Amino acid sequence: MVATLTFTAPATLPAGEIVATDISVEMYMSHYAGEFHEWVRGAVIRMSPASLKHDALTLYLRYLLDIYFEFNPIGRAVSAPFVMRLDATRSFREPDVQIILNDNPGQLTDTAMIGPADICIEVVSPESTARDYGDKFKEYETAGVREYWIIDPLRRDTHFYQRQANELYTAVQPDENGDYRTGLLPKLVVSVATLWQAPLPTRRDTMNTIERLFKAE
Repeated sequence: MVATLTFTAPATLPAGEIVATDISVEMYMSHYAGEFHEWVRGAVIRMSPASLKHDALTLYLRYLLDIYFEFNPIGRAVSAPFVMRLDATRSFREPDVQIILNDNPGQLTDTAMIGPADICIEVVSPESTARDYGDKFKEYETAGVREYWIIDPLRRDTHFYQRQANELYTAVQPDENGDYRTGLLPKLVVSVATLWQAPLPTRRDTMNTIERLFKAE
């Protein structure tokens, strides 16, 4: 059961389509969370329907990570509308993909991650630009999400942020080959160029790619 949080209407409404205000956490979880809505200090935000490109990218990232964790079972990935509760910012977000490592100190329940995930991934859509680059950046940084990846098919651009000892994000660039690596996911290589392929690699192709990474020494 999700504990009660006190809330007040935000002085400045969060970015996005606000469908209700002064909504309790309990009301949000029972009536909104499963239908792609987020909650910020009592305001409920409706997520827009996913485009085909958004859906394909999210699916590809999810099975890339699922296959990775089959080879290296150090955590798991979950997708929206799975809730991440951030008490530090009094918000309940639904990242497109969140990565939760086995040593994460938060509580993973059947319906929510209580506490910050280790990595949050957002795939930008036209209506989510301000939210992904603005509100969520600040919330994830403040709440302690260790890495934040923004995948922007609209601009064919990616942003990878890692939280530093000063509790602020620093942008980390892919290497000279256009590959991103993180110490949180040893051996995983995220090829930026692959994200813009059409069609994206199949699950079988991705399985072969991950298998090669783990065979290489």
